[in-house]
Amino acid sequence: MIELRYFEKADFNQMIDWVETAELMLQWGGPSFVFPLNDYQLEEYLKDANRKNSSSYIYSVVDVETERLIGHLSITRIDRNNRSGRIGRVLVGDPKAKGKGICGQMMQQVLKIAFEELELHRVTLGVFDFNKPAIACYEKAGFQKEGLLRDHQKFGDEYWSLWEMGMLEDEWRENSG
Repeated sequence: MIELRYFEKADFNQMIDWVETAELMLQWGGPSFVFPLNDYQLEEYLKDANRKNSSSYIYSVVDVETERLIGHLSITRIDRNNRSGRIGRVLVGDPKAKGKGICGQMMQQVLKIAFEELELHRVTLGVFDFNKPAIACYEKAGFQKEGLLRDHQKFGDEYWSLWEMGMLEDEWRENSG
């Protein structure tokens, strides 16, 4: 069992330890972050987050039993007029937590926040097409593939394609009820 709590400065070192390669940095942080991850980048990431009516909420994922930090995710690009937002920076960082359904629990909890607390109508996310476990997790949570952005991101000498996925509030209510 997990719980989401706001990401804070005390979590920075753990996050920096988890994001240990440029490849993982790009998968986790996209072009917004530059490898290696550092305190300054994380401070900027948190700057306007986690406040009333903020456009982003950033969470640490905590194992309830052990109280250990095991992951991270965020809801950003919150547009209150259009009632939309984007899930991003999804990471099950603790190697001992991988393959145990943590991503599914993370999705359940963040979608509950998005659709019930923030009263969003539409939630999106992007995932690289080679990340099959993440795609399976998101589809199981109820996300639908909406389009493939071919050769969306360059990494070294190769290009990565990105699936755009989305979910509407009535789809979530059907799935969660």
